[in-house]
Amino acid sequence: MRSACDVSNFKSRCFKIGLLAIIGIGALGAVVMLLWNWLIPAVFLGAQPVSYLQALGILFLSKILFGGFHGRGHGRWRDRHHHWESMSPEEREQLKGQFDGRWCRWCRAGKRDGSDTQGATPNAE
Repeated sequence: MRSACDVSNFKSRCFKIGLLAIIGIGALGAVVMLLWNWLIPAVFLGAQPVSYLQALGILFLSKILFGGFHGRGHGRWRDRHHHWESMSPEEREQLKGQFDGRWCRWCRAGKRDGSDTQGATPNAE
C-alpha cells in the first residue's frame, strides 16, 4: 500500500538539507569565533583570540563536555517502540499510510498539480 514518491526529488531535498546543515554548523562556528574574540580577551587577562578552526573545536568540545553524543529522546523512542508493539497489524498499516502521506507530500512539495494530496491524511497540527 506504499505510494511511490519521486526518489530523485527526495534525494535532491535530502542533499539540500545536508548542505544547509553544513552551512549552519559553519555559521555557528563563525558566531563562536566572533563572540570569543570579542568577549573572552576583554574579560580574562591574557586570553588570546581564536581562529575559525579553533572556534569549531571549542564548539565540538562544548558538545562533548556539556551535551554528550548520547542523543536526545532515548526514552521517547522506547515509548514509541512499546506503542508500536502494542498496535494491531491494521493500526500499523494505517500509521504507515499516514507516514507515507506526510513524506510523499514533503518529497513533492515543489509540484503544484494537486496530485500530491491524493491519499494523504491531513496533518493534525
